[in-house]
Amino acid sequence: MIGQRDTASGAHFAFTDRWGGVSAVPYEELNLGGAVGDAADAVRTNRELAAKSLGLDPARVVWMNQVHGSDVAVVEEPWGDRPVPRVDAVVTARSGLALAVLTADCTPVLLADPVAGIVAAAHAGRPGMVAGVVPAAVAAMTELGARADRIVARTGPAVCGRCYEVPDAMRAEVAAAEPAAYAETSWGTPAVDVTAGVHAQLERLGVRDREQSPVCTLESGDHFSYRRDRTTGRLAGYVWLD
Repeated sequence: MIGQRDTASGAHFAFTDRWGGVSAVPYEELNLGGAVGDAADAVRTNRELAAKSLGLDPARVVWMNQVHGSDVAVVEEPWGDRPVPRVDAVVTARSGLALAVLTADCTPVLLADPVAGIVAAAHAGRPGMVAGVVPAAVAAMTELGARADRIVARTGPAVCGRCYEVPDAMRAEVAAAEPAAYAETSWGTPAVDVTAGVHAQLERLGVRDREQSPVCTLESGDHFSYRRDRTTGRLAGYVWLD
């Protein structure tokens, strides 16, 4: 259900697959997205199962209302009864909170500066990567006291550049903003590699400790993929500190 990677520094990163939950077809099983048409009770149960499997309090996990933009929210407590803001990155310096990001082909980006006690989660789809959501998240972290050379970055399962076919004009537009995202599908047509773009942005910002999941969501039957299935669930990435 959960692929977890802990660092010796005390930063924790976890990415889900689609198994181990209670949602019915076409959201089977561990759908964590609350805005995709799945039953609310099933999503609530799935979020509880995922959090508890990681040793987290489900009530202390902070989610976003993701809109493919570059806005960042700095959080100090769960949203509670307040509306969940329309942002694509969340940052906190508050201990005891876990930050979560939902994806189903987009690149989930988890960031941590364990020395400063600051973490961030970002949703980098094609529009968000072009708009600079990841640099915006790093900037918000540094404003709180993080340093780029201490940040640990992990990107999770996402559609790969060999599979993310786009029109040639769109590839040119994306590559103008981030040349590293220029790609070609395995069958020779124009493509975009969002994860490569994210890692290039992090490299320029001075974030050296980076790892990328080898999983392509479109190719993997163990992961949700919007491009493959359209009506489907959402995976989650979680980041927190000891």
